[in-house]
Amino acid sequence: MASTVQNTDVKQKDADRAVVVAVTSREVFKSGPDDGGEILEIDESHLLLKLLHRVNERLEEENPEEPLLFDVILITTDSQRQQQSSRIISSTKHYGLEISRFCFASEDDFAESLQTNNVQLFLTTDRNEASQAAQKGVLSALLDQRVAISTSDQLRVMFCEDAVIQPDSGHTPSFAAQMGEMRRRFRLSDSPLSFILVTLHGGRDRCADSLLTLRSSGLSVDEAYCLAGAPRGPILSVLQPHFMISISSSGLEK
Repeated sequence: MASTVQNTDVKQKDADRAVVVAVTSREVFKSGPDDGGEILEIDESHLLLKLLHRVNERLEEENPEEPLLFDVILITTDSQRQQQSSRIISSTKHYGLEISRFCFASEDDFAESLQTNNVQLFLTTDRNEASQAAQKGVLSALLDQRVAISTSDQLRVMFCEDAVIQPDSGHTPSFAAQMGEMRRRFRLSDSPLSFILVTLHGGRDRCADSLLTLRSSGLSVDEAYCLAGAPRGPILSVLQPHFMISISSSGLEK
């Protein structure tokens, strides 16, 4: 049975307004032989959490009572890691990571745990987990580890047109609306958020339709690219989004 533990070292976010993001613990702490120590070795991918926290800090600089913040949950599905729950919690507090809650769930019921915790975006490097969560209606994306360790001071989110214009795109419109509202809190010149649209197929009309759909949700993108059937790998290596919202691949497929 899944269990959730609140991080008492972190101020809890507004349950009605916060954007709940779940990240698997394997993206934050390195796996390896147990050295017996209490503190787990941190992975470079934790820098993504730093970017989420930076957005929160900037929002609270503008408005100390800002309710629209990222609310991060750390979820553990690996059975071996389940036995290290106290170390995961202690390590999180040791590194000062802005994680509100810890969720410990089995591989069979973790998707239900995401629903129970009202997760609006699930980030993982495991394609099967992303697919399972998406099947339960939880917006999911694969992390690109190479970008997650970049030194970018902006959180770069890419939307693919299949997640924008398809009627079965799940919770993409509501997520886009939240991101658009959050983006409008900042000036264009120094925003900690950057949104990109990429259309994989079709011409300019397809790109224009996708842009209009996002705008109707309240999100204006910073950059837009029409690939017209060209492979997206090369442009991804240049743009370096931290993750892509895409129905067909559930993430950053080259």
